[in-house]
Amino acid sequence: MKVKNYFKKSLARQVLLIMGSSIIIFIVCVGALFYILQQLNEDFIQTRNEIKEKQRLITDIYEAYDATFLNIRGYIAFDNLELKESAINQEEIIRKKAIELKQITSTAKDQVIYQDIIDFADFYYINTLPGRIADFEKGGKQAIAEKVTASDTPRVNSFRENNSLVMKDMDDELEDNLSKLTKRQSNVQIAAVVIFFFFFIFMQYSIRVFFKNIGRPLADLSIAANEIIAGRDAVITLDSNRMDELGTLSNAFKKMVASVQEKEQDLLAHNEELVAQQDELHSQQDQLQETLEILTENEQMLKRRNEFINGISTSLDQSEVLQSIVENMCNIISAERGIIFLIKEETFAAFGISDYGVKQFQMNLNSGLNQRLKTTKRPFTFKREQDSVEKGYHEGINYSYDLYLPVLNAYQEIEAIMVFSRYGDQFTEKNIDECVTLAKQIGISLEKIRLYEQSEANSRLNQDILNTVQEGIQLVDNNGEIVHVNRKFAEILGKENIKELVGMSWESWTALVTEQVVEDNVIDNLRESIHSPEEQEDQSFIYQKKDSKQVIKVYCKKLKLGDEAYGTVIVHRDITKEYEVDQMKSEFVSTVSHELRTPLASVLGFTELMLNRELKPERKTKYLQTIYNEAKRLTALINDFLDVQRMESGKQTYEKKYIDLLPVLKKTIEHQEINAAHTITFTVDMDEAVIMGDRVKVEQVFTNLLNNSIKYSPDGGEIHVKVSSTDGRIKVAVIDHGLGIPKDALPNLFQKFYRVDNSDRRRIGGTGLGLSIVEEIVKAHGGSIAVESVYGEGSMFTIEFPKVVVSTTGKPVTDDDHTLSYSIMVIEDDLSLAELLNHELQDSGFQVTHVKSGTTAWEMIQQVPPDAIVLDIMLEEGDMDGWALMQKLKENPQLKDLPIFISTALDEKERGFSLGAKDYLVKPYQPSQLSKMILHTLLSNGKRGQIMVPQRD
Repeated sequence: MKVKNYFKKSLARQVLLIMGSSIIIFIVCVGALFYILQQLNEDFIQTRNEIKEKQRLITDIYEAYDATFLNIRGYIAFDNLELKESAINQEEIIRKKAIELKQITSTAKDQVIYQDIIDFADFYYINTLPGRIADFEKGGKQAIAEKVTASDTPRVNSFRENNSLVMKDMDDELEDNLSKLTKRQSNVQIAAVVIFFFFFIFMQYSIRVFFKNIGRPLADLSIAANEIIAGRDAVITLDSNRMDELGTLSNAFKKMVASVQEKEQDLLAHNEELVAQQDELHSQQDQLQETLEILTENEQMLKRRNEFINGISTSLDQSEVLQSIVENMCNIISAERGIIFLIKEETFAAFGISDYGVKQFQMNLNSGLNQRLKTTKRPFTFKREQDSVEKGYHEGINYSYDLYLPVLNAYQEIEAIMVFSRYGDQFTEKNIDECVTLAKQIGISLEKIRLYEQSEANSRLNQDILNTVQEGIQLVDNNGEIVHVNRKFAEILGKENIKELVGMSWESWTALVTEQVVEDNVIDNLRESIHSPEEQEDQSFIYQKKDSKQVIKVYCKKLKLGDEAYGTVIVHRDITKEYEVDQMKSEFVSTVSHELRTPLASVLGFTELMLNRELKPERKTKYLQTIYNEAKRLTALINDFLDVQRMESGKQTYEKKYIDLLPVLKKTIEHQEINAAHTITFTVDMDEAVIMGDRVKVEQVFTNLLNNSIKYSPDGGEIHVKVSSTDGRIKVAVIDHGLGIPKDALPNLFQKFYRVDNSDRRRIGGTGLGLSIVEEIVKAHGGSIAVESVYGEGSMFTIEFPKVVVSTTGKPVTDDDHTLSYSIMVIEDDLSLAELLNHELQDSGFQVTHVKSGTTAWEMIQQVPPDAIVLDIMLEEGDMDGWALMQKLKENPQLKDLPIFISTALDEKERGFSLGAKDYLVKPYQPSQLSKMILHTLLSNGKRGQIMVPQRD
């Protein structure tokens, strides 16, 4: 009873009981089936093994008999004793196998088989075989054959037939054993199916009982709960006397129903109160929703304002800021299009406006609504009908609202104008007030950009000014860090970019200086200058660079901002040229002293001898010649000094005419060969070498070059002068095989007072002025000079002059000659002066056209432009004057490059040169000066014509 109540009190125990019982029964049945199958298999295997063993033993015995038969026959046939012994030994094997067979016999049939085997063994091995062996040994094969055939063979054949029957019985027995096993297994399988069927029926019954006792009560409780939820009365049919959980649940459910019914009235009352509260909450929720929308709108507005402020404050690029302003303003006020226009700079940024619209806005900047905005300086809106472009695919009449906003600066002046357009919705007062506030921010931002650009412009200007200073300027702070430098200082340190040096620490830039300078105390001097007391005087020192040999002088000056020391300004001044000039001047003084004192000593010495002694006439003549030669030497030296002085002051004049270089060169060579121990060869690759030049100065050029070649070839040798023509230029080369010039001296060779620093050359006299004079003369003739030299092997100086093509007839060239000559137009209203200029220019080989009127000249020039123009400024009254004609010529792209030479009584050179005059001659002047000037200009411009010169006899 206790056990029954134990299970009734719990549904889980009841389920466990049913499930456990089912499982135990199932396990027992299945175990029994498995046990039966195991026993059947074991019996089958044991029986089969016994039969197999019997078959094996019987087979071994029969095989032993067969071996005996075969061996005996072999013995009789071949008289082989080994076969005899083998046949006799088979008896032992047969009897041993027979004993094993007896041990496993289990049936009477098995005993009969065993007895047959023993009987045949006795018959054969005891009764028959010994006698047959003895008969064979006595009587031979014939006797044996008769006895075997008569009595032995039938018995043996009978034994073999029995053997076959026994083996067949054994096989039948194996098949019967297998059939029995199969039948028993089938019975076991049928039993298993039956067991499973009854187990399934049992489980179905158990589940049905379970659902009846548990599922249905739970369903009833669920229905009752739904009824209560729906507000209806519920009937609980569950037995409340049950002892399990369902009984407990039923009782609890009934109590819950009673409690719910008791509190239903209270809940209804509370529900009415909650409904009233809910209405109040809905009202508050609506208010909160409105507040949230306002906050969201303010948040979006603040976000847009932040984006706007960031757009105008994070950049100082004007165009970028203007574009950010117009785009963010359109976003803030929901405008479809907008523009901002800076009035003073005339720059703008637009959003949603075409280029044509922008141009239209610019054209109307000082009229209409823009003018109203400039006048009132107050924002206003304007309603207008949309044009077709704005309407798009919309039909009917639509309106657009334009907002005009001024951007004022700190002086309440209009800095910029902003216009925004919105479709459909007009701008509210709140929008306008917001835009006014933002416009103030825009004005501040534009002012900041203007100040920044002004600061940047000033900074660039200051930097450009510093960069134009040809002295390295460096500003360092009190720690020695570079604050500012100019381009010259960067060049001194070998840097291409100034930014590489700005911000460089004391250690870095002083290390860079140390690598490049010769002196070891430069950094100490810099450190002393930077850290010296403020009241100490400005310091300076000199250093020299290793690679370029530049000599730099450094000045240091303390810099203050107010009363506070800010840093030090260091100036690096390149004094290389001054340094070299000082050195050359020192050497020059020494050289000049020697060059002047030596001839003066000879002059004074020989003069004193002639005054104080009575000399023979021939000796007196010799002394006078020496005095004359030394005086000429002094004269040439002084002339060199005077030439250099005139060239430096720009007062050197040249009497240029058409000269042939070949006679000049021959004459110069002849003069040099008189006192030279050298062989001078002269080679000419052309018939004529005519140039426009000063004969005396050109002769001086070749004299200096040949004199140098002779002086710097102290061991004699050959000097070669070669004349050739290349690309319209005459080339003269002077080649010697003397000392040669070091490579590092070539760049300075044409400097005044420069002499190669070499002991071999110091013994050779000279002032160092000859080559500099040569270069100046050659350049004044439109030529060039170059030098090539191999040290120790000799030098070659090459001079080039512009070539002048001459006619072989000696007559002016006309158009009928099908050659090109220079055509000059003289525009002069004074006929006498015009005739004089015509004669001068025609004698110089030019074709001349004279015109009195400026208007006529302009028409002729347009038709056939001349090669050059001689222009008077004061022409006939009421006609175009010279200034107006020059203006027209310079405005014409085809005529703007015509050379114009002004010939006038007005001294207004600055105005003439500003209008493009090539040269300016104030009357009166020498006409030859004009012809030389024109010819030199045309030759320099590369215009080649044919200039007439007289034929040589």
